[in-house]
Order: sequence, then C-alpha cells, then structure tokens
Amino acid sequence: MSNIIAVNDGNFEQEVEKNGGLTVVDFWATWCGPCRMIAPILDELATEYHGKVKVTKLDVDANIKTGSRFNVRSIPTLLFFKDGKVVDQIIGAVPKTQIESKLQQHAS
Repeated sequence: MSNIIAVNDGNFEQEVEKNGGLTVVDFWATWCGPCRMIAPILDELATEYHGKVKVTKLDVDANIKTGSRFNVRSIPTLLFFKDGKVVDQIIGAVPKTQIESKLQQHAS
C-alpha cells in the first residue's frame, strides 16, 4: 500500500470524518476476491490523486464496529466522504473509470 492509509475503529473518526476534502474508504477483507481485484486500481488512484483525495482501507473483519455503523453489507464497498460526510458509494468490483468518475465528481 503506497499512498493508501489503513484505518480502523480507533482512528476512523480522526482519519476520515475529521478530514477536510474528499476521502475514499475501501471496506474490504483479506478473503474477498473482488476486494483483491480492485486493490491495484485504488493504489493507482491513490498515487494519481495524491494531495487531492485521501484513499483509505478498512478491514471489515477486524473493525466490525465501523462496518456496521455505515451499514456495509457487501464488500468491497467504497464510501466517498466529503468533509466527513458520506456523499456517494460504489458496491462491488468495478472498472477504474467508474471509480475515477466519482472521484472527479466529488473532488472539485
């Protein structure tokens, strides 16, 4: 994980909800195949949008509280937070273009 920040139940509020601007949270698990499929895409986007968008990952198995709080039922789920509030989501493994269009929509 290059520019991706791992978040957990303990630091989620500080890293995501108190962050100004756009933050993407990837709710994932180690055993999840589709999660592994989008991991390199998120890595690329974290590098390409470094300084503009904060990209984070939260392991739902290790951080049940946060996953439940945001009603994450399927993984991967990407939640887009703008100034600490959820503004959008993507559920499932999707192409890079789909994730990027959401980033461009909310990053401005």
